[in-house]
Amino acid sequence: MDQTTGKITHFVHQSLDGFIEGPNGEFDWPVMDPELSAYSRSLTESADIFLYGRGVWELMAGFWPHAEEFSTHEHDLAFAPVWRKAPKVVVSTTLGHVDWNTRVIGENVVEELAALKRGGAHLLLFGGSTLAAHLTEHQLIDEYQVFVHPVVLGGGKPVFRSPQPGFGLTLVESRVFDKQVTLLRHRPVREVSSVSHGS
Repeated sequence: MDQTTGKITHFVHQSLDGFIEGPNGEFDWPVMDPELSAYSRSLTESADIFLYGRGVWELMAGFWPHAEEFSTHEHDLAFAPVWRKAPKVVVSTTLGHVDWNTRVIGENVVEELAALKRGGAHLLLFGGSTLAAHLTEHQLIDEYQVFVHPVVLGGGKPVFRSPQPGFGLTLVESRVFDKQVTLLRHRPVREVSSVSHGS
């Protein structure tokens, strides 16, 4: 990848059986213990823009603006002010005005996000599967960071939408946080040459 060009990183938590939400939309199972929390903070701090589809945006916007009222968890208290301050983009054709330093993109999504990348921005795509599949299809995602949690949900929303075109990935890192959550960090095969040179 040209070092002057930005990138999109897909940051997603999944269950052992491959779901990002439970059968009823449950998302109370990711455990943010100290090591994972620290890594998550460093990843979000590396991003210039937080990127969301509408569903994940509504989940985030319902919690983070007033997280201190709902939680005393150290991770939540540290991330809440970061979330409120960070520039955010939501891809949606139905949302109107949104708060918290957020811009809505409803048309020409691929072109708009590609332009942000060309401008050097690092966009961090939080969860979701529909937007991730759309961006994958257009080869806009440069890295997938999938965090596998030790839980089986037995159904729900999968990480990768089906059907979608198949594609190859190269594993560039794997590690375990807090002796329980495994990071699988991949880049698309189109970047194999840069990976092999240690970038």
